[in-house]
Parts: sequence; C-alpha cells; structure tokens
Amino acid sequence: MRDFTLNSYRHLLLAFQQANYTFLRYEDYCRIKQSGDALPEWFVILRHDVDLKPNNSLATARIEAELGIKAVYYFRAVPESWDEKIINEIASLGHEIGYHYESLTTCNGDVEAAYQDFVENIKKLRQLVLVETICMHGSPRSPFDSKDIWKKYDYKELSIIGEPYLDTDFSQLFYITDTGRRWDGYKVSVRDKIPQYQEEWTLKGWTYHGTQDVINAIKENRLPHRVMMTTHPQRWNELGVQWMKELMMQNLKNVVKRAMMRNCM
Repeated sequence: MRDFTLNSYRHLLLAFQQANYTFLRYEDYCRIKQSGDALPEWFVILRHDVDLKPNNSLATARIEAELGIKAVYYFRAVPESWDEKIINEIASLGHEIGYHYESLTTCNGDVEAAYQDFVENIKKLRQLVLVETICMHGSPRSPFDSKDIWKKYDYKELSIIGEPYLDTDFSQLFYITDTGRRWDGYKVSVRDKIPQYQEEWTLKGWTYHGTQDVINAIKENRLPHRVMMTTHPQRWNELGVQWMKELMMQNLKNVVKRAMMRNCM
C-alpha cells in the first residue's frame, strides 16, 4: 500500500475504529476538560491543518463522514487555504472548523498589529461558521512564533476555548504529526512538535515512520491510548502526478528544514 494516499488514510481510520478509539473534535476535548468530567480511556483527536489545497481537506472530511468520524479543520486566512464553499461543506459534515493563525508572521513581529489582524480574520471566519478553537500555523521560514501574541493578549476573551499547543495536557496525551510527510517528522520540524515530551516518548518507543507503522502499532496495542494526530491534507492524494509532486517537494523541504534547524543550534 502506497503511503500518503486517500486509501492509506482510510485504512488508518479503520484501524482506530477497530481498536475502539473514540474520536473527539478539539472543542469536545476542551469542553470535557473544562467541565471536570472524565475523558474517554481511549480517544484520538484528528486535527487537520489546511495549509494548502482545501479540496484535499474536503476529500479527507468526506471519508471521515462516511465512517461516522468527526475531526477539526484549521483554515489559514490566505487564498491558498481559505475557500468559503469548502469551509461550509466541511462544517456541514459535522466537523469542527478553527482558525489557523499566523498573524505575527504576516505582521512582521508587530504584536499589536498581529492581534488586530487575528481579530479581523476570526471575525470573518465566524461569519461563515462557529469557531471556538484556534491553532498556530508554524511558518517554518519565519523567525516569529505566532503563539507569542498570547504573552500580551488573552484569546479566551474572544470566546475561544482552546489552542492545541497551549491548552492540551501532553503529559496525558501523545502527539503525532505527518509534518515532513512522515510520522517522525519532529526530527525536521521547526515548530510542529512538543519538545518537552519528545525524548520521553522516544524512550518509550513511541516513534513511527510510515502510516503502516502507525496502523501496526494500533493493531498491536503499541500506540498510546490517548492521541492527538495532526495531518496536513495537501500531503494526501490519489496515486498520480499530484502524489509524486508532493513526495518530491516534501523531500526538498525536509532538506531545507534540517539546514534551518542546524543554523538555530
């Protein structure tokens, strides 16, 4: 089975279902935590960062809906992500929609301007759908980390109940992402990782490279029982030209990311 195809994604979802994982949207996770109720013993939060190619996100959203699964999709406020028809259609399937903000990058590090940009963009998104959670876009080529806006401002004053990097208890929940078009992409990621726990997870053997490795871990009860899984749907394509193009481009990006990380050390 070729990796990072829609077929391999469907097999991944089926493996979670067959292992009796509960699927939570991120807003569900936040509300359960705030209520003080117990979280399920086994659950996965499917988080999708819609960086590019929103049609790919619609494809994964439809697969999930066919299987009775709900996820969260974070859209950027840029033309290559923001497609209002697709945003509305994904929401109509029962999925959560959130704002994938990068305001400190787009405003060149100006915190005040970044906050105003954030407020304007989330207002526009809320004119389309309900938005209760947000998630930082890593912007690996930028020197700015957009989460730094919240050192001065409080997003909860804007009726936002959660931000995955700031409101998730990663001491009780394992994080895995397809950053780098691989499941051990933390090795080449600038910001899409949880550095304070990664060494501990690695020592426990919670590292996986391909999607089949993750599926095997689920089937053999070697994947943690509480998981946040992030995908970037532009990486998941039917076999063909787009699949090959994504493979080649991501391999090139990984080389650049490694160089950037060495320069930061």
